Amino acid sequence: MSASAPETRGADRITAVSLSLVDVPLPTPVSDAKVLTGRQQPMREVSILVCEVETAHGLAGLGFSYTTRAGCRAQFAHAREVADAILGEDPSDIPRIYDRLLWAGASVGRSGVATQAISSIDTALWDIKARRAGLPLAKLLGAHRDSVATYNTSGGFLHAPIEEVKERASASLAAGIGGIKVKVGQPDLREDLGRVTSVREHLGDDVPLMVDANQQWDRTSALRAGRALADLDLVWIEEPLDAHDAEGHARLTAALDTPIATGEMLTSVGELVRLIDLRSVTYLQPDVPRVGGITPYLRVVALADHAGMHVAPHFVMEIHVHLAAAYPRESWVEHIEWLSPLFEERLEISGGRMIVPDRPGLGLTLSEQAAGWTLDRVVLTALAAR
Repeated sequence: MSASAPETRGADRITAVSLSLVDVPLPTPVSDAKVLTGRQQPMREVSILVCEVETAHGLAGLGFSYTTRAGCRAQFAHAREVADAILGEDPSDIPRIYDRLLWAGASVGRSGVATQAISSIDTALWDIKARRAGLPLAKLLGAHRDSVATYNTSGGFLHAPIEEVKERASASLAAGIGGIKVKVGQPDLREDLGRVTSVREHLGDDVPLMVDANQQWDRTSALRAGRALADLDLVWIEEPLDAHDAEGHARLTAALDTPIATGEMLTSVGELVRLIDLRSVTYLQPDVPRVGGITPYLRVVALADHAGMHVAPHFVMEIHVHLAAAYPRESWVEHIEWLSPLFEERLEISGGRMIVPDRPGLGLTLSEQAAGWTLDRVVLTALAAR
């Protein structure tokens, strides 16, 4: 290397980590089957843990995690405790930094809040790595495609009358979205069947349609529901059982022709690997913020691909559009626009597909509105860590 080579060719160092707790309000409270069965209250906001990492070479990365209803304050507290462990580290050494963060909080385990808290930091580091390369994250990872199939969920919740669900489904298709998902799992299966049948008749036979029971069936009722829904040509039945019932999902997958999808609620590599090992699903649904970040997500989907599974990552389309594009098998990405006001940029959708942004990294910058929704913020610097 010549003496005139720029400093950015040498090792970089993390100089600051900013953590923000942000509540993004929803336009209308939403209810899924967990509300109708009395287990939860309607969702009124999404709580976000935002992480911004800065380096000595002037690079900055953005990552985030989230919770619904409860838990993000715990994430914020845990991230605040462990984040100074990465100050002074080379941001390119992501797997090593990830292990360092895990060990910093090892006494509370390697799942749940502990991994969800560090997922925001891990994602910010991947954002930096792609920005340094001048590439979208999908291209840094090695993209198989420049767009991914997308389906809408936000229009299909159970608080909405069926006519509204159908209207919003039509609007989603008109906006270029390729598939529709509706919520089921009500105490009376007949009500579910009526809603799904009505949507199928409204959409016609050619539009991809999914249903999501949000873990509200037991093994017997899930089997009955799956058989009752068999003639509606569903892409999948999502979360028919408790998220941790890998054996039950495996039995259901073996018993039904309609594919099964689950995995979004699991917060460790080991839990998701169990679904893979038991062939519990056709569509695995890992969630980057919940499983602990992009680093563990990549470990999981490598095993899923080896097992011949499809992957349909849950929520946070702003991150998952890149990862789905880098997965060897065609993937679905869930379109939920709730987090859009948090960012300046919007994802492009056309012809049933979500276009991978061509901006470096995740291609995201925080909006001015984000500051108004911020409840707490802390900045950790290398100087303060000494």
